[in-house]
Amino acid sequence: MRFYNEQHAYDCGIDLHARSMYVCILDATDAILADKKLGANPPEFLRIIAPYREGVVVAVECIFTWYWLADLCTRDKIPFVLGHALYVKAIHGGRAKNDKIEARKIAVLLGCGMMPVAYAYPAQMRATRDPLRHQCHFMCKRAELLSRIRNTV
Repeated sequence: MRFYNEQHAYDCGIDLHARSMYVCILDATDAILADKKLGANPPEFLRIIAPYREGVVVAVECIFTWYWLADLCTRDKIPFVLGHALYVKAIHGGRAKNDKIEARKIAVLLGCGMMPVAYAYPAQMRATRDPLRHQCHFMCKRAELLSRIRNTV
């Protein structure tokens, strides 16, 4: 397991959903500079990180909606970290869970060098990756259904 351990002036943890995101920005002393729920769209995200843009690194847990954020950060030359969902849960899996807590924990993990990193596929490689992942799922479903038919007969 690899961890992101580069130092930046500001750490931005995001709990990302399909239509909303919770953003928490911390400084080097873990003081909260921004802590807000936003719509999941580029203008709102860029507006909230604007004062910290020069020294910020953005981290998000790997879920199905990270593509637009990674592309935006790549385009605007903002360091982006995709956290490995399974390992992030293992590290900070606590009882109290909500968007605010999750975003803060992601920012803290990022700041202390404990953010497990997943590979953020570049946009040009995703066109190949996504169909292959779907093909694997469909092959498993096919095998399951054929087994069920065979056992029934």
